[in-house]
Amino acid sequence: MPDAWTGDLIGRMHNAGVNAAELAEEIGCTKAYVSMIFHGSRAPEGAKERFESAFRAILDRRANSTT
Repeated sequence: MPDAWTGDLIGRMHNAGVNAAELAEEIGCTKAYVSMIFHGSRAPEGAKERFESAFRAILDRRANSTT
């Protein structure tokens, strides 16, 4: 069973137009690994923080590239 934070993050990614491939690239892992986290197949310690940080970095980069 996936952790609740994954559903929240997926929703925010959808609203922001960020896909799993972009998140994986930012984290430095594969899209398949991101999928395993999102589907609850893997639950490594610190994943929430890493994924949230990567998502924020993508949004920050986008915001800074349009100004």
